[in-house]
Amino acid sequence: MTHPNTAARHLHPVDGPEAAIPEPPPDEDPPPAPTGGRRVTLTPAAGIRLRPTYWLWDGRIPHGALTIGPGREGIGKSLFCAWLAARVTLGELPGLHLGQPRGVIYAATEDSWERTLAGRLIAAGADMQRVYRVEVEHVTGHTLPLSLPRDCDALAGEMAVHDIGLLVVDPLMSVVDATINVNQDRDLRGALEPLVRLADTAECAIFGLAHFNKASGTDVLSRITGSRAFSAVARAAIAFARDTTSDDGTCVISQAKNNLGSLDLPSYRYTVESVELDTDEGPASWGRLVMLGETDVHVNELLDDAPPAKGEASERDEVRTWLREYLRSQGGSAPAADITEQGHAAGMYSKDQLKRAKTDIGARSVKDGTAWVWRLDEPDDTKGAREQERKGAGVRS
Repeated sequence: MTHPNTAARHLHPVDGPEAAIPEPPPDEDPPPAPTGGRRVTLTPAAGIRLRPTYWLWDGRIPHGALTIGPGREGIGKSLFCAWLAARVTLGELPGLHLGQPRGVIYAATEDSWERTLAGRLIAAGADMQRVYRVEVEHVTGHTLPLSLPRDCDALAGEMAVHDIGLLVVDPLMSVVDATINVNQDRDLRGALEPLVRLADTAECAIFGLAHFNKASGTDVLSRITGSRAFSAVARAAIAFARDTTSDDGTCVISQAKNNLGSLDLPSYRYTVESVELDTDEGPASWGRLVMLGETDVHVNELLDDAPPAKGEASERDEVRTWLREYLRSQGGSAPAADITEQGHAAGMYSKDQLKRAKTDIGARSVKDGTAWVWRLDEPDDTKGAREQERKGAGVRS
């Protein structure tokens, strides 16, 4: 494109100082002037350097990103944070820092450090020299809690000084600036996106807890209190739920989101035990989270506390009936893989449908070697009634 004044200038050349002013190339437009201090720039994607994804906890909590941990209150979410922090300070977590202890910043607003948090970390085995409580000093001399996004830059400087590998925020909503409406997606993103950039530039993982709202259903991410931005901005989510089908009161953690890796990860079962520690005022008790190993129960199955919608009730009853009868036909137990295969062949039942049915009929998962087995434990009187029913059916036939 020819500059609009080029032709006129060639028709009327001038002498003197103005003749030395360079003109734009005849076939290029001049760059637009910045508007309001802003200028749009384009960068060829071919020049972007590729980088792999690293993990604080292999496949579950990405390094340099935000992970959220939703769940109901009172099931040990904060104890999980203490367990996670301890593993990082000791270099015991399978992932990027295995064998290389790193520092942890612990931002918590709902619990006392003296009465709750410090004891939890000690009970979890943390290297307390590598755990840092974070506060903000005001010019007036007052100490304030962390506030995001306004404290992100200052936090980045401290992370570099103390070799931080993990920032724990318990709960995440508590550090969002009070002027931000956490129920508005756009407002909340304004607080969370600088936190995500902090994780990337400071090269640390950020793990923030979240609470469930009063909604029902099995979609973990839709049950997080506040705007959907909490789950949208986070690159991964680890959800918590109590296993109401278990007699031992154990809980389950499952991968509920994983934008940077696989969702097909085994869940873990955990319990909480009491630990007594000495204090200057005498012995006192703290809770400690204990991992019990893998389970094929997923948090989604344990959140199905809403009544089935119209049209779903009969189908759900059908799956329950099929699963109960199939397990009975196999002597009360069968490999989970076989159940999935047979259920699909019998009625095109999905794996999730079968897992919900397992919970509904009170069956449980048991690990037999390297394979999972579903077992239906029925009272003796039920088994006796079934046996009589079979005998009666045989006589009539």
